[in-house]
Amino acid sequence: MSEQGGDSILSVSGGRILQILYKKFMSEQTSRLSELADPSVVYVTDLVSCHHKYHLRKLYPELSISFEPSAVMGNLVHAGVESIIVEYGFKPEFQLEKHIELDGRVYVLKGRVDAFNPETREVLEIKSVKNFQGEPYEHHVHQLNIYLNLLDSPKGYLLYISHDKIFEYTVRPSPIDVEGELASLLRDERHPRYAWECRYCPFRKICPYRRAESGSES
Repeated sequence: MSEQGGDSILSVSGGRILQILYKKFMSEQTSRLSELADPSVVYVTDLVSCHHKYHLRKLYPELSISFEPSAVMGNLVHAGVESIIVEYGFKPEFQLEKHIELDGRVYVLKGRVDAFNPETREVLEIKSVKNFQGEPYEHHVHQLNIYLNLLDSPKGYLLYISHDKIFEYTVRPSPIDVEGELASLLRDERHPRYAWECRYCPFRKICPYRRAESGSES
């Protein structure tokens, strides 16, 4: 289908740019499949979300892969902000890991901070949300607090970006028992952690702990 407007013709695209975004987004996910299934690898985000999701991901890692517009939008927002703050001493996509031994087994706790300033040790987490509730989400604060503890950082920032609002919050570290939280995750104690998690979970159709979908994260 096409429309004639002056000398220009509008037609449905074959998806050239869409294909570029798709290949980029999907390659990043598929490259991590073996790590997603590795029982010794734990992500910081696993500690702040439903514990059973972690256990299901180890069994069915492929179900974690998707190409959703909201996720693509989030990645683009992150890339845009990170391209700006790099000029102010921040290193984007800063990788961190900590080896933790529990019950004779070594686990690798991994995290990827949106941006970290090595000189000031400030941490930035960027959150693109559909709707903003008016205050930071508990799991976002928890996640940032873990990063602050692991990086021995004096403070961090939560930057929320929605279609009509931009808010920033400063978070200072509070003591946290990372080893204890890891042990709780491995024991699969909290499923789900929040009422809204099941609604967005890729494993909801095979999860015995699935709850009626209610509430909203964003």
